[in-house]
Amino acid sequence: MGRMFGTDGVRGIANMAPMTAEMVLEIGRATAYVCKQHQKTQRHRIVIGKDTRVSGYMLENALTAGICSMGVDVYLLGPLPTPGIAFITQSMRADAGLVLSASHNPYQDNGIKIFSRTGYKLPDSEEDEIEQLITSGAMQDIRPTANDVGKAQRIEDAIGRYIVFCKNTFPDQVTLEGMKIVLDCANGATYKVAPIIFTELGAEVVAIHNKPDGLNINKACGSQHTKDLRSKVKETGADIGLAFDGDGDRVIAVDERGEELSGDHIMAVCARWYKEQGLLRNNRVIATVMSNFGFHEAMRRLDIEVGVAGVGDRYVLEMMRQDGAVLGGEASGHLIFGNHHTTGDGIIAALQLLAVLRSTDTPLSELAGIMRLYPQKLINLDVQSKPPIEDMPELVTAIRDAEQGLHGEGRVLIRYSGTQSMCRVMVEGPDPDTTNRLASELADTVKKCIG
Repeated sequence: MGRMFGTDGVRGIANMAPMTAEMVLEIGRATAYVCKQHQKTQRHRIVIGKDTRVSGYMLENALTAGICSMGVDVYLLGPLPTPGIAFITQSMRADAGLVLSASHNPYQDNGIKIFSRTGYKLPDSEEDEIEQLITSGAMQDIRPTANDVGKAQRIEDAIGRYIVFCKNTFPDQVTLEGMKIVLDCANGATYKVAPIIFTELGAEVVAIHNKPDGLNINKACGSQHTKDLRSKVKETGADIGLAFDGDGDRVIAVDERGEELSGDHIMAVCARWYKEQGLLRNNRVIATVMSNFGFHEAMRRLDIEVGVAGVGDRYVLEMMRQDGAVLGGEASGHLIFGNHHTTGDGIIAALQLLAVLRSTDTPLSELAGIMRLYPQKLINLDVQSKPPIEDMPELVTAIRDAEQGLHGEGRVLIRYSGTQSMCRVMVEGPDPDTTNRLASELADTVKKCIG
């Protein structure tokens, strides 16, 4: 069995390993144990929140039981965006915050993300410590009794606290009055808080996919499926559309013409604004290897330095902290504004984009013209092994020839998936024909070299 924790916590089909009630109980016990070892306080507390999946009820109870069985108290937040749980963990000075969510995955999946008391995701070393405790059976004889057993209670005003936090990231002198916004809440964790936040800031809000039933989270909606949002923006004549994912840590925008914009677009618009306002610390933004070539081209024109992290918002944040950057993110819509939060937050990212719109009095389609989205072709190939790319001369030569064929107007990226037996071949180029041809040729070479 591989490592239980992936790049964003534990994830799998609910009620199947590792996301069974039994395993989640053990994760709760191990997390509570680690918190007690790392924080020497009289009484320990852990916050639990979730998205809207039907399996959340089952797993929330299992997690609570595990934590309480180790003598740690639980504070239940109910459905709340992942970044909201990070915020409340930090503001309550709790020992940890646990999120039951599988993010943008379909409803049958679920997962656990863990935040430390500082509001940042748990480092790999502490995740490994939790996993080792579970697999070794070292906690079996640790059984607090009587008054030492943990208690659980609900925090009734969690949503209100998070709403105030988000609104405080929006400039005091700016209002959303006179603006029409369509929100796609993905039938997920933002379904209640997002419409309230944007309405209270003055916008006319049209909310879609905001009626979760436990089974419809991310179903043909949200940040990965914007067809309904694009249609509703054009139908209502809205100024902007915003699509969140199931747990609310991503956002994708749609301009007033119904055109979808990626996280790269949003980051480019905000990077220019931050630089103009003197907010772009160290004149640097952090992107990932998957960010579009057009984003890098736009940053070069603006004389903004770009750091390139591995795929995953935790790696973006890690590089942001190392480099002293205040802005970073992914094309998928994970956007981190380090001057406002410790993690990616779809609502806060949307508010920063809206602040630029209102402050410049410029339509989103015009602002998005800051970058040209280069055509991209991605081919996923199943592989039996993962030999180092640099050890295959024929493939190295093919990559070099493809890059030369792009004449500086695109890029080639070939990498193995971190979670699947798969090699990803990606090409971005000046036009679809060139891009598709080069990607196909490289894919053939990969098949020949790896099989």
